[in-house]
Amino acid sequence: MVTFENASLFDKSCRFGLRVLCVAVLVFLVLPVLIIIPLSFNGGSFLTFPLEGVSLRWYRQLFASDNWVMAIRNSFLIAAITTVIATSLGTAAAIGMQRLPGKIKTCLQLFIASPVIVPVIISATGLYFLYAPVGLNNSLAGMVLSHTMLAVPFVVVTVASTLEGFDMNLMRAAASSGAAPIVAFRRVMLPLISPGVISGAVFAFAVSFDDIVMAIFLAGPQQRTIPLQMFNGVREEINPTIAAAATILVILSIFLLSAVEYLKHRARSMKAGASGDQ
Repeated sequence: MVTFENASLFDKSCRFGLRVLCVAVLVFLVLPVLIIIPLSFNGGSFLTFPLEGVSLRWYRQLFASDNWVMAIRNSFLIAAITTVIATSLGTAAAIGMQRLPGKIKTCLQLFIASPVIVPVIISATGLYFLYAPVGLNNSLAGMVLSHTMLAVPFVVVTVASTLEGFDMNLMRAAASSGAAPIVAFRRVMLPLISPGVISGAVFAFAVSFDDIVMAIFLAGPQQRTIPLQMFNGVREEINPTIAAAATILVILSIFLLSAVEYLKHRARSMKAGASGDQ
């Protein structure tokens, strides 16, 4: 006969086992990424573990190399421009789709999400042949346009989810008070949906910064990004400089994910505050 104490003990054992399993899965997924960090401080000339000593030699070489410095500059420049364009287009698209009928809205959402659904290598191949006749291959503009195509769906999704909790009566009230549409958007809507807009911008920056497939097809020698430079480094010569660059990417990714989580928490707090006021 199963007693209440036995059932409670079994329930606690199941919860403990589930937590252990979750921790094991987390370690399995994260450990290969984190092991790169100590390797970047290796004093030896090769990627070896245990370390042959601790040194900042590879970080100094990273920032002393013209190729790596150019790749870092290109990555930040392309990602910054992509973020501005993708955030603007994605926010406008999300606001526009909110007013469309259900079926048209669904079809348009699927169309906008197609760059995420379709494998990136197919999109990159198509863009390569599309850009070739107009001279956008091996150009900064071509890289920005291709990354914008990949980033816009993420902005649309995040902004659209924020708009679900937005009361459109506020915009009507602003219009009835004589505010122009752009003024009402800037002073009424944008402050309330800003967590979603900023989250979309963070995702757009991350998508652009981490892209490698588009860069392989479309980037020229002067448009090399950090992921492309790392790929070329692995193919030509493996040294701890790649680990130093990878560590920077890991730290940047952690920062971006932390920013997204903070914005999600802020958005929930704003919704809870708005519900309490009502």
